[in-house]
Amino acid sequence: RIMRPDDANIAGNVHGGIILKMIEEAGAIISTRHCNSQGGEPCVAALARVERTDFLSPMCIGEVANVSAEITYTSRHSVEVQVNVLSENILTGAKKVTNKATLWYVPLSLKNVNKVVEVPPMQYARKEQEDEGKKRYEEQKLDRLETKQKNGDLIFPVINPEPHTVGYSQSSLIHLVGPSDCTLLGFVHGGVTMKLMDEVAGIVAARHCKTNIVTASVDAINFHEKIKKGSVITISGRMTFTSNKSMEIEVFVDADPFVNESRERYRAVSAFFTYVSLSKEGKALPVPQLLTETEDEKRRFEEGKGRYLQTKAKRQAQMQQQA
Repeated sequence: RIMRPDDANIAGNVHGGIILKMIEEAGAIISTRHCNSQGGEPCVAALARVERTDFLSPMCIGEVANVSAEITYTSRHSVEVQVNVLSENILTGAKKVTNKATLWYVPLSLKNVNKVVEVPPMQYARKEQEDEGKKRYEEQKLDRLETKQKNGDLIFPVINPEPHTVGYSQSSLIHLVGPSDCTLLGFVHGGVTMKLMDEVAGIVAARHCKTNIVTASVDAINFHEKIKKGSVITISGRMTFTSNKSMEIEVFVDADPFVNESRERYRAVSAFFTYVSLSKEGKALPVPQLLTETEDEKRRFEEGKGRYLQTKAKRQAQMQQQA
């Protein structure tokens, strides 16, 4: 579809959350279609995880986004989907790849939302494809478990914070989950959640550097639990690390069942977003150094630095392989 002004920021760049939402919609369609392709119990595919996603180039107002999805692996109860996003300038005909993402879905029964149904097997062109997919499945399953065990932090307001501190830029958004946010099962679309997360992360980044900002990448987004229609969700973001030209922001979503529910608040989603600061000409600007004050903030900064260096090393290795 064509990108409209309400899809973009004030500089004309399409919000990362809009692109993430389109990616998830494509993944949900192809996964649900596959899981219902051989009869059996009717089901809807629910997003469980999004692997690291890099925003390779910005997309602008007036360009056409082409989103394509392909199933690359199936386990007994999950589906791996590869999604590619291509932007097209319909005035010049120029095309460029803007995003590549890998998503994992689980099929939930329409009759019993707590039941995960079996996934029809797919046919692989080569045995190696199945083996590689199984390896990716085991790795993401382990990472999801480790991430869920770490969740428990909360963000509290800071009185009169100093500029460039964690408390100065941290932000939260409260949203009542309505019918338009949900799937046929009455739970929130993963794409809706990711769009809200990107909005909060963008506010944190803009508050920190006071410039135009764009999403550069998103680390794995883990969906720990479903969010039911009628829940109140709190999307919270805080700066964890800054390099010379990038900012890492931790974002998590807490759900508070609001209508006819006695359950207490729980952590539903978590991820790390990376942003860059841009000039009016679209060139990367230096980012103000994050000032850490507490031991927890210093620990999170070092962890963020580790993720940054690991990603940097992977990119250098990929460039050498391509060369």
